[in-house]
Amino acid sequence: MNKPITAEFTEALERNASSFGVELSAAAISKLASYYELLLRWNPRLHLVAPCSPVEFATRHVLESLLLATHLPHNARVVDVGSGAGLPLIPCLVARLDLHATLIESSPKKTVFLREALKHLSLDDRAAVVAKRFEDLAPLHANAITCRGLERFGEMLPRLIEWSPPGSPLFLFGGDSLLANIKATGLPFESLPVPGSDRRRLLILHRPAAGDR
Repeated sequence: MNKPITAEFTEALERNASSFGVELSAAAISKLASYYELLLRWNPRLHLVAPCSPVEFATRHVLESLLLATHLPHNARVVDVGSGAGLPLIPCLVARLDLHATLIESSPKKTVFLREALKHLSLDDRAAVVAKRFEDLAPLHANAITCRGLERFGEMLPRLIEWSPPGSPLFLFGGDSLLANIKATGLPFESLPVPGSDRRRLLILHRPAAGDR
């Protein structure tokens, strides 16, 4: 008899969390399973993520997103650009109860999903959704900027850096192409490998604070 999809997802989280340096409570795992169930219902209409197995969603999407959790300051206010399916911040909000977030998403349909997901997971008291392109917004107060998926990422990177608050690090996910674009900026950065991937990285870009240039 085949296991339910959510059971496969939950087992994959539990089995692989330690290799990502992630600790998850039973309550967090239950919420992440609810998030996965909700996404499965919406995905055929909105194409939030490419079709993948429960194990791949647990590792490639949720646990990769949770690499952020150990790097964000306590009580951080985080702004995510191009939130899409809510990755990386929905998993981080589930795992870190001290975080507050603004999720920026230009697709009206995807913002409907994001608001529903935040409400469904009881995260809407710590997170808000903004239905605009980031470049149409004034810079927001934030301790960190995150971005895991953005159209024309390399082309948009200089705009994203300029838009970000000085002194706030940018946490970006990508591969060799994004790494090359970040090197070209001349700004200091860290490159952390994603466990189980030859190319994926968490890239932490440090924009100087005002007066430090």
